[in-house]
Amino acid sequence: MASKTDSAGQTVYTFASRKAKRAFVMKHWPLYVISIPGLIYFVIFKYIPLLGSSIAFQNYNIFKGIAGSPWVGLEHFKRMFAYDEFLTILKNTLLIGMYDLLFAFPIPIILALLLNEIRFNGYKRVLQTVIYMPHFLSWVIVGGIVIGILSPTTGIINHVLSLFHIEPIYFLGENSYIRSILITSGIWKDSGWGTIIYLAAIAGINPDLYEAAEIDGAGKFRQMMSITLPSIVPTITILFLLHIGSFLDFGFERVYVFLNSLNSENGQILDTYVYRAGLIDRQYSYTTAIGLFKSVIGLLLIMLGNTLSKRTTGNGLY
Repeated sequence: MASKTDSAGQTVYTFASRKAKRAFVMKHWPLYVISIPGLIYFVIFKYIPLLGSSIAFQNYNIFKGIAGSPWVGLEHFKRMFAYDEFLTILKNTLLIGMYDLLFAFPIPIILALLLNEIRFNGYKRVLQTVIYMPHFLSWVIVGGIVIGILSPTTGIINHVLSLFHIEPIYFLGENSYIRSILITSGIWKDSGWGTIIYLAAIAGINPDLYEAAEIDGAGKFRQMMSITLPSIVPTITILFLLHIGSFLDFGFERVYVFLNSLNSENGQILDTYVYRAGLIDRQYSYTTAIGLFKSVIGLLLIMLGNTLSKRTTGNGLY
């Protein structure tokens, strides 16, 4: 048996014969055994349900079932792209996903770099706890907090604006504010939690690198830019690829708690549209086609991002 490390840092084993391969498996059999429950979970809850995607190509009837419903081919996909409301909602989803990628994704990286520079451990632990806590709140609670803060009558934001003789603003009643509210509320809720992985990656950096840089006269900022940040680039790359893969999955709960008839033009996304058209209007085949479209786009994005990442940085998901 021989092993080597590929460009992504993964160990690749090669075996001289089937007997050597069998001996390797027998030697490490506990690892294979403990992986079986995870494999069974994915087969039952991830792969078998994929068969239900076939209703995207049918006029599905809940009484006739999949076997008895007539096949219509790509009719629902044609209807999807011919529907003006769907195109508007797709544009909203793409724009909100892009804003989330541009503004929300870098925040945990910046927080992790700043937290790493705090030398007083007591203050650091308290600060970490404070920024982690919003993650454990449900979106219903977060929505209530944000709606209360932005209230035109009792909200603190409008109270401050009134001190400058500015008329109260109904933020959730205007299309121009809903995307900013969705992004900033997500940053407040999840950015602290996102720093955990980056702090773990930073903790694995060899301290000798910092000592050598300090001897050479590098300050804290220079050490951060020349040692810390480059060392966590592989972690950033992996999380970026995972984020790209869920680009169209912004989250139903995150949007639904803020959505109303006044801001739905800019705020409604594919997830909330699927809820309305699929569960309320019972258009099961049509909304399954939308879900399948989302999945295919996510797969293509993650494959494209992984290919570009491996060519440029040598790091990738696979």
